[in-house]
Amino acid sequence: MATMTVWKFPSPDGADLAEGTLKDLQKQGLITVHDAAVVSYPEGAKKPRTRQLNSVAAAGALGGAFWGMLFGLIFFVPLLGMAVGAASGALAGSLTDVGIDDDFIKRVRAEIKPGTSALFVLTSGAVVDRVQDAFAGQQMLLMESNLSREQEDKLREVFA
Repeated sequence: MATMTVWKFPSPDGADLAEGTLKDLQKQGLITVHDAAVVSYPEGAKKPRTRQLNSVAAAGALGGAFWGMLFGLIFFVPLLGMAVGAASGALAGSLTDVGIDDDFIKRVRAEIKPGTSALFVLTSGAVVDRVQDAFAGQQMLLMESNLSREQEDKLREVFA
């Protein structure tokens, strides 16, 4: 079973620093990263910068279409017209089937503001206490959405 986690950091570069920790954990076999992306929202910016972490997730299990759509729903829908909003509403409905619902999107949108950053990761096989120890001392807020195997398969199917 895979777990989708969102780790929010109180600075625009916090997620970039955490990326290094995540790479080290994966090299040690303490976590398997299936896919990951970073959102950096510098103070004063109109919108956040996003990037998929191809260097952490070897094959990019979900791909750019997934991250682009998810980040569009979280950060850009409130700024778009009603026609785009209606179309993305249908797409958002398909994400509910894979464990990412309106509450998740609203919670992430409320937490990630200018001056912060976030690390979005799809993982499995984490040795929780060792992962927790590796991130000790890094200020972050963990928001989590667990995905069942069936939900993970649907997610891959939606964005294949």
